[in-house]
Amino acid sequence: SDGKKFGKSEGGAIWLAPEKLSPYQLYQYLVKIPDDDVCRFMRRLTFMDLREIDQIEKSMAEEGYKANTAQKILAEEVTRILHGEEGVKAALAATAVAAPGKAGKAAGSLSADALEAISGDMPNVNLEKENVLGKSVVDVLVNAGLQNSKGEARRLIKNGGGYINNAKVTSAEATVNETDLIEGRLLLLAAGKKSKMLVRVQ
Repeated sequence: SDGKKFGKSEGGAIWLAPEKLSPYQLYQYLVKIPDDDVCRFMRRLTFMDLREIDQIEKSMAEEGYKANTAQKILAEEVTRILHGEEGVKAALAATAVAAPGKAGKAAGSLSADALEAISGDMPNVNLEKENVLGKSVVDVLVNAGLQNSKGEARRLIKNGGGYINNAKVTSAEATVNETDLIEGRLLLLAAGKKSKMLVRVQ
């Protein structure tokens, strides 16, 4: 890669250079490309057979097409070009770890090592134990900077968008306890499926 910026606007641009962007960051950007652009990007950014791309484009208009299938193919292909097969594996593993609602209930399904491996690719913050343990989830969301106010955090939870360690928070009255900490030191918060925050509890 020659390190060119790629994207519709400067603010949303990414660098197509391995040293500028981790596998996870690159994969996440590409997997969110709109349907209208995904096949165009395949033609410009990959070495895929054009007939294969035409077939993918056709399948997207058919009944039964699974949303984001084309984006996942694009993301894997471009990540493989820039970061190799190991980069694809790392991106897929990180995506699985960081996906709310996908890893089962509570902290048991996450490991500190897996979270530390992707900590450079998501916002993270250090909080003292007294600002986390025994506090309401609402307070922790605000203390971590993931929500701007308690009212905003309550609305998030009420609407089903608050997650701790990939498990949905069902009550704004819920508190964070020692058992919620991953290996006694980490907490993964999410607001919806895109905004995440890794909390290191000290």
